[in-house]
Amino acid sequence: MPDFVGMLAYASAFLTMTLINGIACLGLNLQWGQTGLFNVGVAGFMAIGAYSSALLTSAAVDGRFGGYGLPIVVGLLGAMIAAGAMCALIGAITLRLRSDYLAIATFGMAVGVQLVLRNEQSVTGGTFGISFIPRPFAILADRPLLFGFANLALVGVLVVALVAALERLVRSPWGRVLRAVREDERAARALGKNATRYRLQAFALGGAIMGLAGGLEAHFIGFIAPDAFDASLTFLIWTMLIVGGSGNNLGALLGAVLVSLIWSVSGLATGVLFAPEDQARAAALRNVAIGVLLAATIVLRPRGLIGERLRVSRHVGEDSA
Repeated sequence: MPDFVGMLAYASAFLTMTLINGIACLGLNLQWGQTGLFNVGVAGFMAIGAYSSALLTSAAVDGRFGGYGLPIVVGLLGAMIAAGAMCALIGAITLRLRSDYLAIATFGMAVGVQLVLRNEQSVTGGTFGISFIPRPFAILADRPLLFGFANLALVGVLVVALVAALERLVRSPWGRVLRAVREDERAARALGKNATRYRLQAFALGGAIMGLAGGLEAHFIGFIAPDAFDASLTFLIWTMLIVGGSGNNLGALLGAVLVSLIWSVSGLATGVLFAPEDQARAAALRNVAIGVLLAATIVLRPRGLIGERLRVSRHVGEDSA
């Protein structure tokens, strides 16, 4: 029975982290799937959200420096504002240029954020990270099963609310303009739409959602470090979106579940199939497994497992938002 309880606790923790990554994938879907904005700095925006929320809510961090001791809700709001503001800043500089510049800027931002997190030890804890971050339902921490299911329920409610809000947005005139800009920016401009403004709004909102995912991860685990937000995280989030289906919110969540499952199962397999001294090198096979899944999806299902649904506006006048 204790083993069964442990398995349930592990399953709840796995699903919680999967949904948190799914939230980041929803933010990327708004940027790329709906608007065509090529963001390769997902990990950087998640890191900004994670550290912002951790510093706002932690009363003290390892005795080296103090936070503000604010409620977790305030920390998550701060995470969204900080990540969204960084997106808005980068977008304001690059969105008037070709999409290549946006990719370069977001990648450079992610690298810069990680360097700052590593070197500003007095603020971020450096390579040691930040410990003792306040956790939701901390009173249940000594009961792993209840703690896991409480956090899973919390993140699940947030995911449902976020998907419902995003679905309303993409069906609104604002969402239809985003898709028009994605498909033919010149035509959208000819109809009087300020394409740059709409793209900037979508980019900032998507970044805020990624910041929320980073903040939730920090509070669920209770510890963050720069290594948790390297380029491999961006690769995983992009794979989730491509496998699940770009342009479809449910597809983004499905991709998050499948990629997380393969990542976890491949990690367990390397632990079983390889000797302890070879497991460090064998861990690279997890990336190989994800790469094979990505390649197979691109070849066999270019639109993902759940592709974007075609939407036809019957009342053109409604799009004049």
